Amino acid sequence: MSAFVRALAVAGVLACLSASSALSSPSRAGTRVLTYRSPQALRTLLARTGLKVKRNLPALRAVEVANATVGSKPVARYLSTEPESTEPAVRDQYWAGVPYEWQYTAARVDQVPDSVLRAAAEIKIAVIDTGVDLSQPDIAAKNPQVYSVIHPKNRSDVRDYYGHGTFVASLAAGSVTNGEGIAGFGGDAKLLCVQVAHPDGSISDVDEAAGIVYAVKHGAKIINLSLGGLEPSALETRAVRYAQRHGALIVAAAGNEFQDGNQVEYPAALLQPKGSNGRGGSGLSVGASTQKGERAYFSNTGSYISLAAPGDSVFAALSGYSDWSRLSLPGSNAGIYGFSSGTSFSAPEVAGAAALVWAANPALTGRQVATVLKETASGRGTWNPSLGFGVVDAAAAVALAPTIAPTVPAAAKLLPRAARR
Repeated sequence: MSAFVRALAVAGVLACLSASSALSSPSRAGTRVLTYRSPQALRTLLARTGLKVKRNLPALRAVEVANATVGSKPVARYLSTEPESTEPAVRDQYWAGVPYEWQYTAARVDQVPDSVLRAAAEIKIAVIDTGVDLSQPDIAAKNPQVYSVIHPKNRSDVRDYYGHGTFVASLAAGSVTNGEGIAGFGGDAKLLCVQVAHPDGSISDVDEAAGIVYAVKHGAKIINLSLGGLEPSALETRAVRYAQRHGALIVAAAGNEFQDGNQVEYPAALLQPKGSNGRGGSGLSVGASTQKGERAYFSNTGSYISLAAPGDSVFAALSGYSDWSRLSLPGSNAGIYGFSSGTSFSAPEVAGAAALVWAANPALTGRQVATVLKETASGRGTWNPSLGFGVVDAAAAVALAPTIAPTVPAAAKLLPRAARR
């Protein structure tokens, strides 16, 4: 193993309070609260049933309706034949007005059209990490490709004893349609999990580079690296450049060492170089934000920060092989879940959002996707060293993507117009 070792960008596992609710639940006397998958699904339901909406909460995709029957069926029985609209972690609340998976609505992924979530099935996200627990429902529903760099005798053995990779993978591309657990940011994006870390969480530059090359050769458009170190490796740099030459967008965690010197992290600073102040670059370096949209206390700052995403006590799937603190999720029948913090978990959210941008405009280059995400983040074009261009806004990015003209390759620009037809 190389002496050059990467660390995982995780700030620790945190616990939270819990509360219970249900898909179709009582509200005020004589009313019911129903959730729905999309505005179109709601319109269809209302047209079929004739139910009258007393109050609509579009941010939560929920409506309050009068108790009624549909023909001979009570509303609740009728709804049981409808597809599940939201994952329990998005729907149920652990604090008044705040769902367990608060990060999903904070990044406005809930406002992305269903058509884009479905179109993301053409995009593959590679999570290069500690492995994955394939038994977790949100992972299993994606039937991910897997490959282990560290197990040459059994490349399919990607059991995640450390726990980090499962959490990351579920955030990037956990299923949004299985009616269980959480919702990943990437809609129906395909998932490739490449195990490059040993059981203690250590990752060599050789393992990392091998993982990147494997991901590229197996069709990954987006590569998530929730890992980092204080010095760049020549081999790591070559692997990053290789991925970029093949059109992949790399997203990396910016690091959690703000209170320990706030030193520049790599590979994040290979993607958004020091001194760039968020401009240009070849990928995305992601910091962590809080529920209030502020910088998380541990998140690194500096000129190499591209943008931020929720990373302070975010909720996701846990590996059953690890000992991370677990939390009971109301409305969930399977899987294990919990909270954790770190730029490790902000990065895959941005990777998932990138898949949605690409789904909205498949003609974009990786650099254009990165630019769209930066321009539509909460800073709306204004950069600062704490949050970069601000907190990712998936809905705004998806709305902007179709208006961006694809980049014409340099060689094509030299051809006469007739030759380009």
